[in-house]
This record gives sequence, C-alpha cells and structure tokens, in this order.
Amino acid sequence: MTALAGRPTVLVTGASGLLGGAVARALVARGDDVRTLQRRPSGVDGAADVLGSVTDADVVARAVEGADAVVHLAAKVSLAGAPAEFHEVNVGGTRTLLDAAERAGVRRFVQVSSPSVAHLGTSLVGAPATPADPEGARGEYARTKAAAEVLALGRDTDGGGAGRGGLRVVAVRPHLVWGPGDTQLVERVVDRAAGGRLPLLGHGAALIDTLYVDNAADGILAGLDRLADAPDVVGGRAYVLTNGEPRTVADLLSGICRAAGVRPPAWRVPAGLARSAGGLVEALWRVRPGADEPPMTRFLAEQLSTAHWFDQRATHRDLRWVPAVSVDEGLRRLAAHYGGTGPAPAAARGSGTHEA
Repeated sequence: MTALAGRPTVLVTGASGLLGGAVARALVARGDDVRTLQRRPSGVDGAADVLGSVTDADVVARAVEGADAVVHLAAKVSLAGAPAEFHEVNVGGTRTLLDAAERAGVRRFVQVSSPSVAHLGTSLVGAPATPADPEGARGEYARTKAAAEVLALGRDTDGGGAGRGGLRVVAVRPHLVWGPGDTQLVERVVDRAAGGRLPLLGHGAALIDTLYVDNAADGILAGLDRLADAPDVVGGRAYVLTNGEPRTVADLLSGICRAAGVRPPAWRVPAGLARSAGGLVEALWRVRPGADEPPMTRFLAEQLSTAHWFDQRATHRDLRWVPAVSVDEGLRRLAAHYGGTGPAPAAARGSGTHEA
C-alpha cells in the first residue's frame, strides 16, 4: 500500500460508524490518503478499506503498513456484555494497534476516548479532562476505554513512554456525539419516545454537554494536526471535546424528539429508583441477555440524572479548535434529515445555555 507523493496516509479504525465515517470523509475531503480498518465496508468514497478486527495482529499490521498517522475509533460500545469481550476489543485491540504502529514507524496516533473514562458517577460541573480511571469508571465500556487511554498515552515518546519509533499520542474524548444517521443516541431516543418508553429521570434538570458530529470530526482532525504542529503541547495529554453549550436533559431530549416529529417524554421516574432498577436489569442481562441494548442500566441512569459539562478552555487553546455548528443548528439539520424544519431556537423556548 503506497500513498501518493506529498499526501500523508492516515489509517482510521472504526470508519463504518457515524463518527469514524465522518472523520474518514473529512480526511478524504482535504486530500489525505485515507485507509480504514473495520469489520464491514466503511462506505467512505475515496478511502481504501481493510476489512477485519483490531484484535487480529496480521490484519492490523497490513493496515498500518506505510501509514503516517492513525486515528483509532474502533471499540466495543454497549451498555451490557461480557467483560472479556470489552477487554479484548477495547484494551487488547488498542495494544495490538499501538504495537503495530510503532513497528511500522507511524509518527502520530489519536486515541479517540470518552469522558466516561473519568466519570465516577457524580456530577461533573465545568470539569477539566481529569485522568482516566480504569478502576473507578462506571461500566465495562468506560473501564476498558479508560485502560485503553492510559495504555495509549503511555506510548507517547516525549511523555516517558515506550514509543520506539518516535510515536506521539494524544487522546480526545468526544462527549455524546449526535447528528443525522446516529443510531447510538438519536435513534434510541426517538424510538423509545415514539413508543412511550422514554421517561425523564427526576426533574430532567441535569445539565449535559453534547457534541454535534461535524464538530467532533473537526476536533479529532485538530488533534491529529496539532501532533504534527505542536507535539510537545498536546502529546501525552487528553482533551474533552464538546459543543460548550450545556442543556438540561429535558431540553436535549425534547429537541431531538421534536426534530424527529415525535412527542417528547412527559412522564418521570425518580432518579434513585432508576439507578436501582438499572442495577437489577444489568444483573438479569448477565444471566439472560436480550437481543438489543437493555432498557436501563445503572450507568445510563447516572448519565441521565447527573450533570456532566466540561471546561473547554484548554481544548480550544491547545487544539486551536472551536465548534462551528451550534446545538440549535444541529437540531435544524437533524429535523431536515427527518423531513421537518426543526425546533425553535433555544431562546424562543425559554431555555438558556451555559458556556463551559
């Protein structure tokens, strides 16, 4: 696999997903030579697909051959599942990719992580990007993503890591990415609201940051580029990416539902009851897993009933990135995707925003 002269070759893992696909398309659009690695075709025009798993060392070695940089998004993302499966993909796959990248002489590595790696179940109010905590993070996904982030940042050469080929690493943590075509957040909210199965936990007043998908892709590319321009500034560090516009859970869910043309949630469940019920559902799912995601878990209940919004000053300063698409504009684009015109702006609805 060879790149055209003057064009960097970037490997994107997990490009069949919403965010991975957006990142790969953005790289193609700016003229990079793009290669993708995932189990099924990425559907990204202009990218060369390598099909397989990040846990397969032979496939990974072929994918990184000749690459200048890696953007690692592939992960097992679920609210439930066997711990060994999360560890195999999220930790083992990251280690396999890092090892292969070092052997191949890759110089830049963006670990796409999650703010959940440092969320210990309590409110995060204007929080910085605190260190990932594999022991304290909530749920198998968050714990294994935390371990993967620690592993990746430990390979940053200038941070005292073991990078043998001059590998520089930055971790970026996009928070609650959403947009047209999103199956992880938007479609589940819409489906459950349409079926009358979407409650508000407590009063729905917890403030939550989110990130529109185009902003997320731009932020990840900013991290990649800053590894080239200013590796000593961003190398070995983690950054949370958000729109910087916290909304209450009630406002966020209502905006998504109205954009999709379904009735917003109107019934409430006490937050404590939801957490207890989520714990019971998790226990049942371990014994008899369902065909889809569990309707509630303790982690999900905590996410929907505690504040989590983040200080973006270091992110904006170090990555030289600011989000271009506002939450309201994102909701209008979501409505257009569903065939509507979108909800009224936040000011017209009487809800304010808070800058992190």
